[in-house]
Amino acid sequence: MPLYAALLYTPDLDWSAPEQADDMKQYRAFHDEAGDHIRGGNALRPTSTATVVRVVGARGGEVVVSDGPYAETKEVLSGFYLLECADLDEAITVAAKIPSAWQGAVEVRPVLPLDGE
Repeated sequence: MPLYAALLYTPDLDWSAPEQADDMKQYRAFHDEAGDHIRGGNALRPTSTATVVRVVGARGGEVVVSDGPYAETKEVLSGFYLLECADLDEAITVAAKIPSAWQGAVEVRPVLPLDGE
């Protein structure tokens, strides 16, 4: 069955903070409901903990590391799921049940396996 990445966009929150406990209950309920489709995923720490790596020029060029990203938007990439679904329609149906769908947005993208199949 095809794999789909569900990219979660929400306000920039620390999901491990005690005040997020109610939201985390909603995600656990989603896991219980959609567990057969979930093949992986995790929440991401706040953008304040992120590090951006760039290589200047071609491969082997100078490595530049900076703090960030510095999000100028209300919603940031805050987590992801790897979903196994029969088709895009089923992936959308599953993604609509992820709490991020009403807290922000969920972007669903087909995964291209590294073996090209």
